[in-house]
Amino acid sequence: MAEGPRQSPRPWKVLDSRYSFIDPWIRLRGDTLLLPNGQVQARCHIFEYPDWADVIALTVDLNIVLVDQYRHSVGQTRTEFPAGVVDDGEEPLAAIKRELLEETGYASANWHLIGTAPVNPARQTNRIHSFLALDARKVAEQNLDEGEIIRAYELPWSEFVAQVETGGIELPALQLAGLYLLQTYARRSADPRLAVLRF
Repeated sequence: MAEGPRQSPRPWKVLDSRYSFIDPWIRLRGDTLLLPNGQVQARCHIFEYPDWADVIALTVDLNIVLVDQYRHSVGQTRTEFPAGVVDDGEEPLAAIKRELLEETGYASANWHLIGTAPVNPARQTNRIHSFLALDARKVAEQNLDEGEIIRAYELPWSEFVAQVETGGIELPALQLAGLYLLQTYARRSADPRLAVLRF
């Protein structure tokens, strides 16, 4: 017997909503919810973050621009793509151009959106916007925010891939997803330069 069309779960009804913490970077909201089956779920906690953006920035020689910075939450210096917050009223592309320049001193005139997705729809409200920047070049010195200590450097693409595959570079999960988006984008692109980015 053929199955009928599947019905999507219905939205939950918000009975009450309160903020327990607010600062410029995060708002923590607790919702009391009425589920479609009649159950009440008390205090479903939601983190309201601004959107984020990151970039796989490649030079004309196909070196990737990376940043190393200490991440206090894990007590380690981590290697990452340049990234940052999308400010209120700012377009994601404008945000990541600003962040790339501030964190690394690099700029590009050749930008491509390779994907956007919710960060963690179970608990967060924001999205990540992932970009590819080609022909990136150093045009200025870093202009870091207070409290930022960032080492910016280039690594040949082949060496970067080898280090990711062997665990020498352990990217954040969101940026590993960005590599997947890059692979999908490179397969669809007619730009012959992107063929070498596939792995």
